Amino acid sequence: MIVASWLGGWRRVWQASGMALGLHGLTFLLALPFALLVRDQIAGQLGSSLAAGAVADGVNNDWWREFTAQATGLGATFTPSIIGFASTLDTVSRVLDARYPPTALMWLLGGYLTLWTFLSGGILDRYARQRPTHAHGFFSASGRLFFRLARLTALGGLVYWLLFRYVHPWLFLDVWRDVTRGLGVERTAFIWRLVFYLLFGIVLLKINLVFDYARIRLVVEDRRSALGALRASLQFLWRHPLDITALYALDGAGFVLLLALWSVAAPGVYGAGLAMWLAFAAGQLYLLARLAIKLHFLASQTALFQSHLAHASYTAAPAPAWPESPAAELITR
Repeated sequence: MIVASWLGGWRRVWQASGMALGLHGLTFLLALPFALLVRDQIAGQLGSSLAAGAVADGVNNDWWREFTAQATGLGATFTPSIIGFASTLDTVSRVLDARYPPTALMWLLGGYLTLWTFLSGGILDRYARQRPTHAHGFFSASGRLFFRLARLTALGGLVYWLLFRYVHPWLFLDVWRDVTRGLGVERTAFIWRLVFYLLFGIVLLKINLVFDYARIRLVVEDRRSALGALRASLQFLWRHPLDITALYALDGAGFVLLLALWSVAAPGVYGAGLAMWLAFAAGQLYLLARLAIKLHFLASQTALFQSHLAHASYTAAPAPAWPESPAAELITR
């Protein structure tokens, strides 16, 4: 069942491959205006100076430090951590160390989260039906489910806020200080730190699973209550812990493999010209692959959930086809 759900998830993603391409294009268009703002700040700081040519040819650390020191807004996010695989490591580090994104990005992230909440209803509805819903069906489902999913997202935001506001400091300040007090070997303290990272990461993943299946139950079963969907999700996780964990591990292995490949293939800094555009194309392919894997998480979890339902054939009903179409009953002899 686990392998069948995993393969079924990829089949659903492939059947709706246009959706992944559309989401990637939409993400690119949303990010483009903000990238142009940063470009304008860089161009305004360089002007027609001699440093402009050196910056265009590669990394100029002296100029970069000068620009970062005086940059404001989105320009302050233009740091060396955005280059290649460093951006991925910086994201993971921010999550595990509870470092909030720069203030300039908070509104952007909030807008993206709102957009993703809106689109997720249509995405899950498409994966549950396993047949084309076309644009009108997709956006109809997105609009119909938006406020229900928004309430669920707000509950998730509250849970994550409590986790990072209270649990993270307790674990990494109070408990870590107690267990490392008197230690004379730095390596032992580092091992304890890794253990706490692992524990905190497991808690994050468990919460993510609860809200993933809450969204699925809300959409597939057309639930209206966010709290009811959460309760139903917890019940589903309680009844099928091995299946859910095994599928999540299998999905996660694909994500880890993608990160490993990207760590090797991620481009560094190139000068202007063809190499720069090739590096840009490589980055876009990576983002598309990461989006496909994110969609596969949703598709495979939907497949697993429906495989445990007695009414799975109803929630994933195909389009009526002759002679099973209801129109057949209108024929009179």
